[in-house]
Amino acid sequence: MITSDVSKSNLIFGCPFVSGTAIVFVVTTKKGFLAFRVSPDLKNEIQGIATSEARSISQVCELLLSEGVQAYKKEGPKFMQRLIAKQKARVKDP
Repeated sequence: MITSDVSKSNLIFGCPFVSGTAIVFVVTTKKGFLAFRVSPDLKNEIQGIATSEARSISQVCELLLSEGVQAYKKEGPKFMQRLIAKQKARVKDP
């Protein structure tokens, strides 16, 4: 099942589950296109943030990604190593 939401100049298409993973496609008419897979839990958390902030999923994702890129520019590979270590710890201790 594919759903779509049009807000401002963004088209957001989502397929809730494909092999236990949510797929989010974000298409903008003014910016580049980026698509990637995320877990259904992460998608729901991002949707919750977007709803509580009265923003689109696209706006929230762009803000979070932008902040991550800025942190990486500041800290370099140490930033990625720290994120990967946190992710591994979460997987071990659910």
